[in-house]
Amino acid sequence: MIKKLKIKLQDVLPPKQIYDQYIDRLAKGTDAGFYRLIPQLVVVANSEEEIIKILELTHSMNIPVTFKAAGTSLSGQTISDAVLIEIGPDFNKYKIEKEGAKIVLQPGVRGGFANLQLAKYGYKIGPSPASINAAKIGGIVANNASGASYGIVTNSYNTIQSMRIVMVDGTVLDTACDESKREFKTSHAHLLREIAEIKQQIVRSPQLLEKIKHKYLIKNTTGYGMNSFLDFDDSVDIIAHLMVGSEGTLGFISELSFNTIKDNSEKTCVLLFLPDIKEAAKTIIPLRQCKVSAAELMDRNALRAVEEVEGLPALLKDLPQGATALLVETSAESKAQLLLQKQEIIEKLVDIHTLFPISFTDNARDYNTYWKVRKGLFTSAAATRPNGTTCIIEDVTFPGDRLEEALPAIQQLMEEHGYKDSVTWGHLLDGNIHFLLMPDFEKQGQLQNYKAFMNKLVYLVVDRFNGSLKGEHGTGRNMAPFVEYEWGSEIYELMKKVKAAFDPKNILNPGVLINDDPEVYVKNIKPLPLAHPIIDTCIECGFCESSCPSQNLTLTPRQRIAVFRAMTNNQAIDSRQLKELHKAYRYKGDESCATDGLCALNCPVGIDTGKMIKELRFKQKTKFARRMAGFMANHFAQLTNIARHVLNGVHVLHRLLPTPVMQAGGMALHKISGRSIPLWNRNMPIGAPQVNTGSNLESPDKVLYFPSCINRMFGNDSSNREEAALSQLTQQLLQKAGYQIIYPDNINKLCCGMAFDSKGFKREGENKLHELEKALLTASQKGDIPVLCDMSPCLYRMKERMDKKLKLYEPIAFTLDYLKDKLAFTQQNETVMVHSTCSSTKMGLNDKLVQLAQLCATEVINPEKTGCCGWAGDKGFNLPALNTSALKYLKDEVPARAVAGYSTSRTCEIGLSLHSGLNYQSILFLVDKATVRNEIEIN
Repeated sequence: MIKKLKIKLQDVLPPKQIYDQYIDRLAKGTDAGFYRLIPQLVVVANSEEEIIKILELTHSMNIPVTFKAAGTSLSGQTISDAVLIEIGPDFNKYKIEKEGAKIVLQPGVRGGFANLQLAKYGYKIGPSPASINAAKIGGIVANNASGASYGIVTNSYNTIQSMRIVMVDGTVLDTACDESKREFKTSHAHLLREIAEIKQQIVRSPQLLEKIKHKYLIKNTTGYGMNSFLDFDDSVDIIAHLMVGSEGTLGFISELSFNTIKDNSEKTCVLLFLPDIKEAAKTIIPLRQCKVSAAELMDRNALRAVEEVEGLPALLKDLPQGATALLVETSAESKAQLLLQKQEIIEKLVDIHTLFPISFTDNARDYNTYWKVRKGLFTSAAATRPNGTTCIIEDVTFPGDRLEEALPAIQQLMEEHGYKDSVTWGHLLDGNIHFLLMPDFEKQGQLQNYKAFMNKLVYLVVDRFNGSLKGEHGTGRNMAPFVEYEWGSEIYELMKKVKAAFDPKNILNPGVLINDDPEVYVKNIKPLPLAHPIIDTCIECGFCESSCPSQNLTLTPRQRIAVFRAMTNNQAIDSRQLKELHKAYRYKGDESCATDGLCALNCPVGIDTGKMIKELRFKQKTKFARRMAGFMANHFAQLTNIARHVLNGVHVLHRLLPTPVMQAGGMALHKISGRSIPLWNRNMPIGAPQVNTGSNLESPDKVLYFPSCINRMFGNDSSNREEAALSQLTQQLLQKAGYQIIYPDNINKLCCGMAFDSKGFKREGENKLHELEKALLTASQKGDIPVLCDMSPCLYRMKERMDKKLKLYEPIAFTLDYLKDKLAFTQQNETVMVHSTCSSTKMGLNDKLVQLAQLCATEVINPEKTGCCGWAGDKGFNLPALNTSALKYLKDEVPARAVAGYSTSRTCEIGLSLHSGLNYQSILFLVDKATVRNEIEIN
């Protein structure tokens, strides 16, 4: 049936959106949860229209489907052994209305991006899951995620205004459109009758009515949202709110509108340290009486998992056993109001025993660090697990007045079952507690031990403390067998009626939320075997994916890791399949990886998948290839000189031949050579002029200038070939500021080695790096003179690996630190684009790039959807699809009024120019254009 479906799908979808290769099914079938199923087919949907076509086919053929957004779900909601429908990159439109008070979103918009747009109006969406920067709106709503926000007030359920729903048969219901509702009431009268009958059954039973009311006094996402039947009378409204938290089992949400909440401009937080978790639980009642935005609990093991994070208090390492922390946030519209709220919190907690005095942070750096650590706590804690063990996260909620007794009981239960290294954290305001278990199911008796633990946990939460088994992570597979226990048989039967009414054939995410298999929660556990030291701590959470330039082309960092683990541990059906996996990984895993390291910034434990790929490249190099690399390294000056002449020759040829002919010829040569000959493009630079190291002035202010090898080879593109090349312009700019320029000896043979290292020639890269380091130390008088390198990527490598005595700068920081006061800036009346390279981002220079550009131009635009450009050294020449994919949204982000673009990497600038329609150059060109010599400062 799957083969027939694939054939039919090819008639309605582009072939590139249909995946049946094992590598793609394995990779895309991976989510953040602790279960593993491999879909038989993966289909990417980029619009509501495509969802309709897919569902019409699967419904008619009785084929099960599962929806996946970002795959950050933790309970097994977004995995399938049938057909997986993935939200594609184009399903991400949004519209802000009512000056920020409302936002309309497609399901592919990431929550963090939505908040970034709303922040301009002083608003944010209500849900605030820790994964918000990675999670997509479709998944946030489908799981009724809430996170640190007050979960029974500002969750998805309570802030949704309307939605468009694609039903299992492809019918669309728009709850904001009267005509759509009228048509739906005709076409789906049976569904509406079922909903009405379920409501009447509840209303007629005081016992059911009371139980449902009581269950939603605290956070509860176990089963379907039965409160919908109490909160609404109209069946369409009930349907819309049943969709929230339904985990893709009732239909597909193709668009929704949120009523947003105010995002106060004044915020502060405090890390409270308490002697034990019981004392922490005592704070819930007084904190609920204050204006508190969040109160995040972290037990001693959680604190151990993050104690090495830069910016956290050193005292974390010395806290006594059992100590617990609370991250408490309060926000207001004014500083005066914020002060009153802080004082109120301190007063309300006067009877609470804290290990240290309560002291709110007064700077954004600490505030951001604390919250970044808290949001990444799950991943950080999971990274501490013993090698090869499973990661299981549970999510329970207790009434506030029972928390003081419940939290110690949970910890005692974990200790009884040998989970002494478990980690506990959560949202204290809601009584919502998460804990992480790390069982080794390879050891005898561990599976039975876990089953016994779960049964006792269910009893403790439901019977002893009248809590809920799921507060926000969704029921998924791991709590599906216990839904009936929490709700009772009568309400569980009503939930089954809900499922049957929406999905009579049971093809929407079957096995999730409603499951008759009492053992499903211990089946298909995802293995996390050892594979490589760089990636062994990864739990495949997916936080890394949003910054990856190849995410829409081949694989993401999470997927590279998942597939590599499978290959390393022979996780395939047979030897043929394993061989195919290795073959496919060469392109999808290795060649198309930009190795830019941005994934490490998003990863709470700093896993740089690109480093692993570089290690693999190094091991794959033949002796002949290494000899060739060594020859190139030893004859670098001659090779760069040849490259300059070749570029000038190609430029002359382009002046003789039309662009289409050049493109066709370039493509032919590129293919014939097996991609070894760089692919020509219209922004191919001309050769750079020889660096003139003789032109100088005498001055007490000195700078050591190292023009990178790229800028010694690549000049401007043909559109501005008459302008000075970057090395010439930098000379002029430095001299304008009154600097005497010093150059290292033998400049033409010097290179930071990155070009070799990124291709797997580690030794040759190290040799070139140390050669350059020695030259810079000599020329800078052992670090007395600052060093300027005109390429951020090269500078980043130098800064990471070279002697710390060297004062190393790229153009942004050097201009702000050394040129700003020596030059007089005049804002040019123009709109410019800026692009922060991966290396600039890793050095924390994004804001400084914007700040520098704003000194020079009246309007500066830093694209919000465009990250790494994917040029990745020379991949823009030999794998242009990576650059095209990475810059997919750039053209749309360039307004018609923009006149130029600026960055700090010549190769990145080629790709940016190619895909933006603007000419991108070094930021130093803009600085030179906007400045004159500051005679007062210099004199």
